[in-house]
Amino acid sequence: MSPQASDDAAPEDGRVVLVTGAAGGLGGCIAERLYANGYRVALTDLDVSAAAAAAAELDPSGRRAVGLALDVRDKDAFVRARDELVTRWGAVHVLVNNAGHSKIESLMEITPESFSAVVDTNLNGTFYGCQVFGQYFADRGDGRIVNIASLAGQNGGTATGAHYAASKGGVATLTKVFARDLGANGVTVNAISPGPQDLPVVRRTVDPEKLAQTEALIPVGRLGRPEFVADMVVLLSAEHADTVTGACWDVNGGLYMR
Repeated sequence: MSPQASDDAAPEDGRVVLVTGAAGGLGGCIAERLYANGYRVALTDLDVSAAAAAAAELDPSGRRAVGLALDVRDKDAFVRARDELVTRWGAVHVLVNNAGHSKIESLMEITPESFSAVVDTNLNGTFYGCQVFGQYFADRGDGRIVNIASLAGQNGGTATGAHYAASKGGVATLTKVFARDLGANGVTVNAISPGPQDLPVVRRTVDPEKLAQTEALIPVGRLGRPEFVADMVVLLSAEHADTVTGACWDVNGGLYMR
């Protein structure tokens, strides 16, 4: 990670954001971009050691980045993280629900346990985060929630399993429900639905030939840039982004158009 903005130059200096699933991958990229734009960032993850290491890489001083343990399947874990940040930095202004669980399984071979495990992280976790922070933001009269959905939740998925697609479709719907309910209290809730992204984990786990075939199907001819998704999060998190809510922002290279 190599943040470019200084504390003095940061346009959102002083605002606090919590990012789930931020120890690496897209969540790490999002945390980096927010930090570079002046936010004080809580990088949360099941793997607290990895979250702490990522935070220390961003800010060795620990003044503007901290790594915390957070299991999104546990509503009380969101409460504990919120309270810790309020104690540490005085308030929280933004929640980014990024943590996700993906599993590639044949439709008819998905067990009840496997389905529940994916939904518990992707959908239930987003719901708990929106509940806990939505109420907190509403009580303050201001707040931003950005949910990371997926192209799979819009088109049924191709490379991912039905449980992943269903859970991400639910994230898009929850975004609208919370946006409608919280809008009058100064809270905006938006979703970003990325298509296939050019992430190290993708390069490591997907067969090169299959990856090339996937890229060939994308109208723009390449995988998405995680940095751009992160820039969209920054935009939707901004203090002046107060009239954009309930929207799903597509980043899929033209795989799904509407």
